[in-house]
Amino acid sequence: QVQLVESGGGLVQPGGSLRLSCAASGSIFSIYSMGWYRQAPGKERDFVAAISWSGGGTTNYEDSVKGRFTISRDNAKNTVYLQMNSLKAEDTAAYFCYLSGRARYWGQGTQVTVSS
Repeated sequence: QVQLVESGGGLVQPGGSLRLSCAASGSIFSIYSMGWYRQAPGKERDFVAAISWSGGGTTNYEDSVKGRFTISRDNAKNTVYLQMNSLKAEDTAAYFCYLSGRARYWGQGTQVTVSS
C-alpha cells in the first residue's frame, strides 16, 4: 500500500500564496511522476501540474497556472510541493496529490480557498 498525505491548504486572500506538500510512504517500488489535480464544487477533477521523478525532473503545467504555480520535488523524502503564488478566486478547489508508479495513487485532498 502507498499512502499520500497532503498538507498546506487553507484560506488566503486574492494575490496571496500557499505552499502545498504531499509526502508518499508505504510500499513504493518506483515513482515515474508525482503531481496535482484540483476539483472545484460541481466540477470535474482537472490536471494542475506534474513533475517526473528521474533526471532533472521535467515539469508540466495547466495553462491557467503557468507563471504562478511551481511544482518541485524532494526525491529523498518522496515528497512533492506546489508553490502557488498570485492566487485567484478561481483557484479555489480541493487539491489532490497523485503518484504514478506501478499504479496511480491519490491523496485525500487539501482545500484551498481564495477569498477576501
